[in-house]
Amino acid sequence: MALILIRGENNSKILNAIADIERHANLNVVSKPKIIDSDFADNLVEKILNAKLRTKSDVATAFMTKEDTTFSIMQIKKIHPPAHVVIVSDEYEGYKDLMNKLNNAEELTGYYSHKSKESGMKDYKSKTYGSKMNNQKVAINK
Repeated sequence: MALILIRGENNSKILNAIADIERHANLNVVSKPKIIDSDFADNLVEKILNAKLRTKSDVATAFMTKEDTTFSIMQIKKIHPPAHVVIVSDEYEGYKDLMNKLNNAEELTGYYSHKSKESGMKDYKSKTYGSKMNNQKVAINK
């Protein structure tokens, strides 16, 4: 599993970055994104990069993905999300601090996974699918 930290200007950009990670990088988010203090996130990223950041973030979040760290890095490199995405490996000294913060942090509001909870194809002939369709109201325009 990989730990992903995202820094950004606002919640909208953070949510778009998470959606890009799921849709275009094809990574599977396994934990709800949690709100992380932006100053803590900025300091952690500065330690990881061994450089000062040009801009400070206003919002930060972190979450786990199903895929391993190396694969996650390679997939993130292929996309251009609207926020700063950092994969935090367990080799960095701030990894444990970030994991501790994740355990006590609030969930990021507005996040939902676009990926289907069911894997595989849907059986449209099954009785359960048919009953769901029959229970829905159909609006007819006249």
